[in-house]
Amino acid sequence: MSEANLNPFLLAANTPDPDARLLPLLRSKPELASAQDAHGYSLLHAAASYNHIELLRSLANEFGVDINLKDEDGETCLFVAETVEVAQCLAEELHVDLQVRNEDGMNAFEKFESEQEFPDVVDYLNTHNSQASGEGSVGPRSLLNGTQPPPPLPPNVSINVDSDADVSGTLDQEPDPEFRRRIEELASREDFHTAEGQRELRDLITDAVRDVGADNRDVRRRVG
Repeated sequence: MSEANLNPFLLAANTPDPDARLLPLLRSKPELASAQDAHGYSLLHAAASYNHIELLRSLANEFGVDINLKDEDGETCLFVAETVEVAQCLAEELHVDLQVRNEDGMNAFEKFESEQEFPDVVDYLNTHNSQASGEGSVGPRSLLNGTQPPPPLPPNVSINVDSDADVSGTLDQEPDPEFRRRIEELASREDFHTAEGQRELRDLITDAVRDVGADNRDVRRRVG
């Protein structure tokens, strides 16, 4: 096949390595390096998806392709990363913007988390985000993943959630059994780590805080 008929996207999708003809093609026609198809799919997306780290480096460093190039869904190549190695290269070496949000309003971390895909990538991004912000890692698939933290609790109330969803509520008095049951039930659900599950947890904690603050007459959670 002549060079004029070569499809760079197909060459990039070759496995386990990109087709050897790809880089010579790009060097002869550099404009192809940043080309996008009708859906905004780029060679960066292909390289990230097929775990072609050296191709990612070449596209960014040799050809100067914007590492934050977006497809029609507003997603950069980080959104299609399937391995920690690719995510690490993009985040630490090529400095992809981790906070880019797609058309659904989610960044790559939140998308992976909501779809329960690629847990190793989720854990890496969680740890990287925590370290970048100067906070300690809050642990894989934690309560705070991609969401706003729950409202602060008064001094006499604490709620602890570990990575195995073993949940306990601690008050100055014995925890209200119904409140404890509600928390444990929520934590055992498959959608606990999603935005919806965490929203429900925040609502439940907000109710508890409201009851605890009411005249301070009864610190036990009361559920109707």
